[in-house]
Amino acid sequence: MRTRLLPQPAPGASRPVRQRLRPAMATTPAGAEGALPQGVTVAGLEDLCIRFATEAARFIRDERPERMGVAATKSSETDVVTVMDRRSEELLHRLIQAARPDDGILGEEGADVAGTSGLTWVIDPIDGTVNYLYEVPAYAVSVAVVLGDARAQGGWVPVAGAVADPCLRLVHHAGRGTGAWTSPEGAEGVGDRRDAPGPDRLSVSAEDRLARTLLATGFGYDPEVRARQAEVLLRVLPQVRDIRRIGSAALDLVRVAEGSVDAYAETGLNAWDLAAGWLVVEEAGGVVVGAEEHGPLSAPGKALTVAAGPALVEQVRSLFVTPSGGASD
Repeated sequence: MRTRLLPQPAPGASRPVRQRLRPAMATTPAGAEGALPQGVTVAGLEDLCIRFATEAARFIRDERPERMGVAATKSSETDVVTVMDRRSEELLHRLIQAARPDDGILGEEGADVAGTSGLTWVIDPIDGTVNYLYEVPAYAVSVAVVLGDARAQGGWVPVAGAVADPCLRLVHHAGRGTGAWTSPEGAEGVGDRRDAPGPDRLSVSAEDRLARTLLATGFGYDPEVRARQAEVLLRVLPQVRDIRRIGSAALDLVRVAEGSVDAYAETGLNAWDLAAGWLVVEEAGGVVVGAEEHGPLSAPGKALTVAAGPALVEQVRSLFVTPSGGASD
């Protein structure tokens, strides 16, 4: 919930709305704060997300070897892991366990930790590994803390998250009820961050017409999945302004939140791909949905993830679902 209405673009405009504000902290919804362990606050978790994501982002940028190679592959030869993915995840594990030893951890590289607190950290040590491998400046570190079972579709909700962009030296972050913000790398403390010059509050595009929509998307690694996704785009592309394929789901969601794209849709996402970005979009006034209107698949996930402003999200979802309600790829 935002503390005040932000200026919106003129009707039909799709430029981002980003204001430098100094508001008081928004009130956290009772559902989010009430479910947290005693003594834990959303604001405190958001600060930890920022700190952990920023430290890992600095690490993968500053310690990147001159000759980067593929350490392993996962689902296919194009689904790569570098030694820096593993080292970044190890760093995040150390940071989380030092600060929150009773929490669980779920990460892309599979070194999961069971927790006892009811909170789980969902981490992607490098989102956009292929970009990182080729030195394309579009990759990020994504860190979120969630309530519920992060392994179950529709069984969890993010309460705080941060997406750190090492190349731009920025961190995009949100807490449930605290708004969505972009801060310069190295900002310290919630109070300092709100009061000091520099943090920009984010707001999604006000675009409401599909034909004027700049749509971000991505592709899976399995050749058969890619072929089906290409078929879907043949139908989608004539109905929107244009399509962008950046190569990082976390950054795609951030771009929806800041209004530099109007919408995002992709199938095949895991919890670590979307946990932080999902919350950033919602706290920027956007809506994030799955393949169906009701039930577990109404939440974003592998079947489908769609993010956009409230006036646009169902129009975009309709492009990617079959008449029976399932995702079309």
